[in-house]
Amino acid sequence: MAHVVLLGDSIFDNSAYVPDGHAVIEHLRAILPEEWSVSLLAVDGHVTSDVKTQLEKVPNDATHFIVSCGGNDALNYLPTLTEQTQSVAEALDRFARIRADFRDKYRSMLEQVVAISQDVTVCTIYDCVPDLEPMAHAALSMFNEVILREAISAKVAVIDLRLVCTERSDYSKVSPIEPSHSGGEKIANIICSLLLGDVSPDRVVAVYT
Repeated sequence: MAHVVLLGDSIFDNSAYVPDGHAVIEHLRAILPEEWSVSLLAVDGHVTSDVKTQLEKVPNDATHFIVSCGGNDALNYLPTLTEQTQSVAEALDRFARIRADFRDKYRSMLEQVVAISQDVTVCTIYDCVPDLEPMAHAALSMFNEVILREAISAKVAVIDLRLVCTERSDYSKVSPIEPSHSGGEKIANIICSLLLGDVSPDRVVAVYT
């Protein structure tokens, strides 16, 4: 029997943001074959370093791990990103320090997950959030670069949520940074397709290192 575990933050633990719809976990349980088990260990508000505590609750029969984290890390860095600087060079230096700090945290997290299983998939941070400011959009690209690089280095699969949740309706009316019913459905569908090996070739990109 296969057992998939969802780790991370409110991208998966989004029930509070879909009061009239279904959360990602509900969509996933509805579309996966009945022989599959699904566990939600992701917690709304958690950051990358919190995944360590989530791993302490992993069921013994877990076979697949899907991780979506980093968005809350980006939010926590926001005060630093919005501070005034005297030059572009100073701003870039600040970005470099934030990037290095996030890279260390993300790499540590991913190493801990991969130590349990090689059947790991990570998600990027989506950036089509309604009315997202250009500065925030640029900052997210830095975090996503880290996620992609670390995922490639660890040889794990990637779901690029930037290309999954692309419409305003994919985001909750309760909180625009969380998946809506339809956004959660899209996320669940791509996870299901990946787990069952049913991803269309035109949706897969190979990376050579």
